[in-house]
Amino acid sequence: MSLKERLTEDMKHAMKEKEAGKLRLSVIRMVRANIKNVEIDRKQELSEDEVLDVLAKEVKMRRDSLEEFKKGNRPDLVTALEQEIVILMNYLPEQLSEAEVRTLVESAVAESHATSPKEMGKVMAVLMPKVKGRADGKLISTIVRAMLNQ
Repeated sequence: MSLKERLTEDMKHAMKEKEAGKLRLSVIRMVRANIKNVEIDRKQELSEDEVLDVLAKEVKMRRDSLEEFKKGNRPDLVTALEQEIVILMNYLPEQLSEAEVRTLVESAVAESHATSPKEMGKVMAVLMPKVKGRADGKLISTIVRAMLNQ
């Protein structure tokens, strides 16, 4: 079952749950709408990888907002965003641990023969296809910078 089909089935299930599924339903509807908007913009149906990109973008936006709401002392919004992130993470592949990301970064640095922070782009080009949707971009860039600065 494709990711789009799974989202549709989960939306139907959330509709049947009435009150218990309201947040889940709204998050799924929003993601489906964003996927549809991207398809309309591109005038083609999205592949599974492109759907994953849309989902990852949604999670990233929420994580960025989460930080701002924490700074602004808004615990009500922080709680809601955390719940939305949990719902969205169910649709992304299993996330890599920091140790697994470090291992992948080490191999990407070796493969790209990068030696300075100026060559971060080379490392990222090798690394990103391997971690697509399975690790946070901020974590990846932080680890790459640290390794190239050594």
